[in-house]
Amino acid sequence: MDRDIRLKRLRFRAWHRGTKEADLLIGGFFDAFAADWSEEELAWYEALMDEEDVEIMGWAIGTIHVPTRWHGPLMERMQVLDYIPVEK
Repeated sequence: MDRDIRLKRLRFRAWHRGTKEADLLIGGFFDAFAADWSEEELAWYEALMDEEDVEIMGWAIGTIHVPTRWHGPLMERMQVLDYIPVEK
């Protein structure tokens, strides 16, 4: 599949999670970093989108232990939380 199409589909999935909090965290992460992801990183994120929002959010904010499968640089970056758009 073409990379641009793949990114558009992932962006939609990232921003339509079901709750505003999940959209901001998961979608905000995508918007901040996806343009620079390698194919491996893109595949990681695609697989992450199959996880439950509550799990992803818990891993990102540190309230749930991150399973070994999701350890790595992208999860560490997601845990920084400075990419979440804040409305003023």
